[in-house]
Amino acid sequence: MTSRENMSGTVALVTGGSRGIGAATALRLAQHGADVAITYLRDKEAAEDVVRRIEALGRRGLALRADSGDAVEAVEAVRTTAQVFGRLDVLVNNVGVGLLGPLDSLSLADVDRVLSANVRGVFLASQAAAPHLGRGGRIITIGTCMTQRVPGPGGTLYATSKSALIGLTKALARELGGRGITANIVHPGPVDTEMNPADGPHGAGQAAMTALGRFGTAGEVASMVAYLAGGEAGYVTGAEFAVDGGHAA
Repeated sequence: MTSRENMSGTVALVTGGSRGIGAATALRLAQHGADVAITYLRDKEAAEDVVRRIEALGRRGLALRADSGDAVEAVEAVRTTAQVFGRLDVLVNNVGVGLLGPLDSLSLADVDRVLSANVRGVFLASQAAAPHLGRGGRIITIGTCMTQRVPGPGGTLYATSKSALIGLTKALARELGGRGITANIVHPGPVDTEMNPADGPHGAGQAAMTALGRFGTAGEVASMVAYLAGGEAGYVTGAEFAVDGGHAA
C-alpha cells in the first residue's frame, strides 16, 4: 500500500472545506484514498466544485451547509457525514473566524461570534465525532501561529480562541487515547489564501515575520494534516505542529 493509498476505505469530515486550507486538505485526503465530506457556510458553488474534484479522484464527496458557530449545525454535520458514508474516521476542525482588531473595538457580539465558531463549534464537533471514531481515528484541529507568538496588537480575541484549542487537543488525546484515537493541532503561519493573499496590503509585513521570508501554501499545511490523518502517525497525539515558516522561531 503506497502513501497515496494509506487512507483507502476511510471517511473524513473537513469543516470549512470549500476554500483555502480546508479545500486543500479535503483534496489531499482524497488523494490519499479517503472519502471526504466538507462543510461550507455561504459559497455553495465553491463547495460543490471541491466535491467534483474529490469525485474526479475516484472518491466519494459530500458538501454540507453548516454554521460551526451554531451548536445544532456543528453537531448535525458530523452526524450526517457518519450517516451518509456509514462511518467516520477523521475529523479536521478547520473552520475559524479570523476577527482582528484593537481590544477596545471588540464588542460582545464579536466575542460571542469568534468563541462560538472557534471554540464551542470545535468542541461540539469533536464531542459528536468521538462515538463514531474507531481505533485509528483522528481528530486534527487547525490552530494558528499566533498561539505561539503574537507579533503585534489586534490579535487578542483571535489568539484567545485558538489558544483554547491547544488545551482541548491535549485533553482529547488523554480522553480518547485508550481507544486508539489521536488528537493533534496544526498551527499555520501566514498562508496565501483568498482570505489572506500574499500580495495583499499586509502581505509583505507578514512574510517578513517568518524565518523563510515568505507565505506558505495551503498545500503545505494540508500535507501535515494528511500525515497526521494517516497510519504512519499512529503514535503521535496531544502534539502541536507549527507549519509557519519559522514565525515562532
